[in-house]
Order: sequence, then structure tokens, then C-alpha cells
Amino acid sequence: MRLTIDHRTTYRFTAPQGRVVQLLRMTPRNTHDQTVAAWDINIDCDARLREHRDGFGNITTMLYAEGPLSGIEISVSGEVVTSSSSGVLHGTFEPLPAALFLRSTPATHAEPALAAFAQAATVGRAPIAALHALNAAVHERFTLVDGRPEAGLTVTAAFARETATARDLAQMFVAAARAAGFPARYVTGYCDALPNGRPTPHGWADAWVEGLGWVGFDPTLGRSPEAHHVRVAVALDAAGCSPVAGSRLGEGREWLDVEVQVSGQD
Repeated sequence: MRLTIDHRTTYRFTAPQGRVVQLLRMTPRNTHDQTVAAWDINIDCDARLREHRDGFGNITTMLYAEGPLSGIEISVSGEVVTSSSSGVLHGTFEPLPAALFLRSTPATHAEPALAAFAQAATVGRAPIAALHALNAAVHERFTLVDGRPEAGLTVTAAFARETATARDLAQMFVAAARAAGFPARYVTGYCDALPNGRPTPHGWADAWVEGLGWVGFDPTLGRSPEAHHVRVAVALDAAGCSPVAGSRLGEGREWLDVEVQVSGQD
């Protein structure tokens, strides 16, 4: 499948900013399951861009823009060719051992209620069957809501609710999988098969299965990611691989607007 992606992030400031520095995790990597045919990052002002790799192996771009700036727009566009693999990853760059992803973060620490939920979904099952059962259980427990995720929401707080965003579903799966003994990590990217055509970047999860390696699970859809998904970045939680993060030098408040369009063609 060939997926075309347009992702626009716009910041507006109530007072001119002297400098803006942003860390962008917005560039997908080539793997055996996806090939980046074209990819461009454009900024609507004079800016310096420097590409690196972070400790998780993600491609990152540092953006430096000098003021005065009343706003800044970051536009990403490209085409990625994907193939189906039943969720099993092939040919990814993995600089870290899988066991590292048993580590929880403040956002993904599983309290007893979530740990018990994970145990009930996975007990007595073979590893891959257990993870698929857990993915289905997270998917079925919550009603999906659109909109921007609540900043700083932990999996404990999210698990106590009846509704959840795609980010919260993925983070709960990650925390539950770790509680059940499986290394797991958060994944950011894009998908053209989301309910209601959600105009935001997407998030799902990977879990490590001995003998298979990393396998993707998307609790928003209740199944493994396939050719409709484009992987961009991974980390221990959503904050660790957010598409845009950074700082600004100046007074006043800021407004953020995100527009994403993803279309696929067989």
C-alpha cells in the first residue's frame, strides 16, 4: 500500500518570541515492511535543521529558529510504501535490548487494578495469544474519544475512566503488557484506517515475543497494525516519542493547532 501523509503543526504566540527550539520526531525509517519513497520537512520561517538519531534509534530533527517570531508552522509531507506482516516487525534498527522495555515510567506504572486486568486477560495463554487477548480486552473495555489527549494523564487515571483516546489505549496496553511480563513500548506514526478519520498522529504499541521478536498491537482498532500503519518513533511512553517537543524564549502564551491527512492506495 502507498500512504500519502500531510502533517501540519502550527504554533501561535501572544508575544514575539526571541528563539524557538524544537525536537522533531517526524521522520519514518525504512524497514523490511515500509519504504520511505519521499519525505520533506518544511518550516515557514528561516530555520536551521539538523538530523540525528536518538538512543531508541529514532530519526530526530533539531529545529532552531531565531526571532522575533509571532508563530511558526512545521509542515511534513511524504509517501511511504508498506506491506503486511501480521504485525511482526522485520528489519528495524534496534540499538537497545528488549528487556529495557520492561521499565515503567511515571505515566505507565501499572497499579494493582490494571495489573489484575492484565493477569486476567493473559493467564494460561501462550505468549502471542496472551498479547492478542490483552489487546482485544483493552479495545473492548473503553469507548474511543477523539480530541487532544490530556497532558500528563497516567495509565492509572485513564484506566479508571470509561472513555479513552488512542494514546491512552496504547499506554494502557504497554503498562498491562509489562505487568504481565512482556517488554513493551509506545509507537507513534500514522494510520489511514482509524474510526472517524481522526485528524491526529496515531499511537499504538509493540510487545516482545520470544521467537518472534517485536510485534505490533493497536488497541484502538483491536488488532495488529498492518499495511495501513506507518511507524515513525518508539519510546518507553508517549511523551518519549511525541512528534514535537521543545522550548521557546519569550513571554506570553502559545496556541497549538495540528492537522493531519493520511490517504492510502493499494
